[in-house]
Amino acid sequence: MASSERTSPARRERQHATAQLSLSLAAWVGVLAAMVPLVGVIVPGAWMAGVAVITGAVFAAGFIARWYRLPAVLVAVIELALWIAMTTAIFLRDLAIVFVIPTLHAFAAVPDKITAALHQIQVGFAPLAASPEVAFCLVTAAGLVAIVVDHVAVTARMPLAAAVALVAVSLIPSLAVPAPFDVLAFVLLAVAILFLLRVETRTRYQPPHAAPVAPSSTSAIAVSIGLVAVLVAVAATPLLPEPVARAAFGPGGSTINASLDLGRDLRRPDPVTVLTLRTSASSAPYLRVASLSSFDDAVWQPDIRPTTPISDPAGFGPETAERGIAVEKVTTTIRIDKLRAQYLPVPFPAVSVTGAPEGWNVMGANRTVISDGTLSTASGEEYTVTTEVPDPTLEQIRASTAHVGDVDTIGLPVVVPQIISEDAHEVTKGTTNDYDALTALQAWFRGPSFEYSLSAPAKQGFDASGVSSVADFLRVREGYCVHFASAFAIMARVLGMSSRVVVGYLPGTAETTSIPEASSPVYTVSSSQLHSWPEVYFAGIGWVPFEPTKSLGDPTSFLPEAAGSGNDVTPTTKPSSEPSATQQASQRPDAGAVGADDGRSDANAGVNLLPWGVGTGVVVVLLLVPMLLGIVRRRRQDAAARGGDALAAWSSVRDAAIDVGIAVPVTESPRAFAARLVHEHDAPSAETSVLVHAVEAAAYAPGGAPPGDESLERAVRAVRNGLYLSVPGGRRGRALLFPRSLVVRPGSVYARDGASAVTR
Repeated sequence: MASSERTSPARRERQHATAQLSLSLAAWVGVLAAMVPLVGVIVPGAWMAGVAVITGAVFAAGFIARWYRLPAVLVAVIELALWIAMTTAIFLRDLAIVFVIPTLHAFAAVPDKITAALHQIQVGFAPLAASPEVAFCLVTAAGLVAIVVDHVAVTARMPLAAAVALVAVSLIPSLAVPAPFDVLAFVLLAVAILFLLRVETRTRYQPPHAAPVAPSSTSAIAVSIGLVAVLVAVAATPLLPEPVARAAFGPGGSTINASLDLGRDLRRPDPVTVLTLRTSASSAPYLRVASLSSFDDAVWQPDIRPTTPISDPAGFGPETAERGIAVEKVTTTIRIDKLRAQYLPVPFPAVSVTGAPEGWNVMGANRTVISDGTLSTASGEEYTVTTEVPDPTLEQIRASTAHVGDVDTIGLPVVVPQIISEDAHEVTKGTTNDYDALTALQAWFRGPSFEYSLSAPAKQGFDASGVSSVADFLRVREGYCVHFASAFAIMARVLGMSSRVVVGYLPGTAETTSIPEASSPVYTVSSSQLHSWPEVYFAGIGWVPFEPTKSLGDPTSFLPEAAGSGNDVTPTTKPSSEPSATQQASQRPDAGAVGADDGRSDANAGVNLLPWGVGTGVVVVLLLVPMLLGIVRRRRQDAAARGGDALAAWSSVRDAAIDVGIAVPVTESPRAFAARLVHEHDAPSAETSVLVHAVEAAAYAPGGAPPGDESLERAVRAVRNGLYLSVPGGRRGRALLFPRSLVVRPGSVYARDGASAVTR
């Protein structure tokens, strides 16, 4: 027995170290699980290894520091220093001393990296390429999250608060980019959180006289509850209605999502004017920002092709129209108003762009203009686009074929829902050429069988563009431009034709206040005119746009040669602005909110104080929540004390001590703790003795504590009030408004440090 007693301190030390190591590992696993959803919005790469390494290093440093019994503040300093050193070594080594000590130049470079990353995130599309700036933000943010979780879960021993933080981190990608429910990511996070809670529970201090519980039964219960919760969540979540997505509007105005996630932008209740233009054509053109050629069964991917500087005359590539096909040359001048995007809106097919600043590049394969990552469209930016539009006759386009292209423009998933294939062949039955087949499809979509709707798709749960969503769209026959364009393009591929989807803007609306003597009217383009349409490639002509979306634009058609010279004919693929604007206003639910003041100036609007008042009220209520929770808890503890619950009464005293900054170590006996309260903090001696006797009776008396009366409640109130009155008024106010005991548990580092923790 003596030998056992001599070795018990060493055994306890080993048990403590094992518990700390287990808790650190569990917290690390939780952080990694919370980062898994990022893989769906950021292209996987070296940043994943960086996240794993820097978070693992943070938890390892925290464990080693606690092994040597360093204070909590010093542990935090060590972790922060390691975080800065590793971040510097990975991303800023050229601006550091011996690779890990950042210089002033390194600190100055951080805001630029963050700004560049935020810009790329704002104007890019998912999955976003992990540029050095984006990787910098991901890795540094992961390290900071690890530091926070380490101190919340390991130092403060508050695993539930850490779990809330991990859930919040895991939700960020899904809030930024709406996507289907990720079962695997959810299960991994749920298992990691349950593992963290279980490890923390097993390493928690147990009083010597606590009732024993069989570890096997406890584990079985915990595993059962966790498994049931995970299974219920996995089964129930897909059945819940999808949230209505909100428009993505940045500080520079409207943004463009090039991945066909246009529903949230089109449902925005307050459109703004994004640009104005003048054109030498008889009507305003469609403006394209991106083309999407690659398609799997779920999503259309924006084209990523080699680029050349916009100043390179050959950047737009060769002409696609063969000799004998008339070409109409058009000049369009565009002025950006409120648009922040990585793409430059241009008519198609552009052959030159002048006036745009350096930093814009041409993607010659599809004649789109994209930023090099250093800039985006800015208010007041003006540029001129020259286009050469192929102008075939009806006979020429009927003689051409659309059965040309590569895997990107013809490829389809192995399995296409039967309704898509059947409808494509049924609608085009009897046509003898590709153009007639496509115009038959266009007329079918624009006919009485379909309806334009922004709300029906979201309600039906197919607010997307994959084959399953298109199949649902063909059954319900209600949707908006994304569904019409995607269905048309997929059905064209089913018929063996080369097709793609384009994202851009409908033709603008002519301003009635245009200067009469001006050579051409001014057209305004609103954020509500964000649009998607399909294009089909015809040999010898090039990409020809179609307009299947009902009630928007004009259908594509060409005049026969007998109607006049091809050089004098303008194809109606460029619909007039007035019918488009009128039809759009009548169909889109947000048109009534905009009315004739779509481009109104913010300067003419009055200041609405209601949002400020509501915001202030919400802030005040949130600030009062901790105090209200503290009051509710004290009343419940007082009621329990009135019923003879000595442990509830003692918990109320310890909570009050934590609130005012008195150290509450778990290793101190109730009698020793009470003596310190009386001698050092002016607690009333008689009432404190009543509480001590009640707690000791509850813990050690054979029958437990005697039935209670009001004396126990009076003792609790007296001791608690004495502790509040023993501290200065400022600390007393903080203790009442923001009771630390709501988040700090007795025995944790912050509770053991007492008053020093309050003033840190």
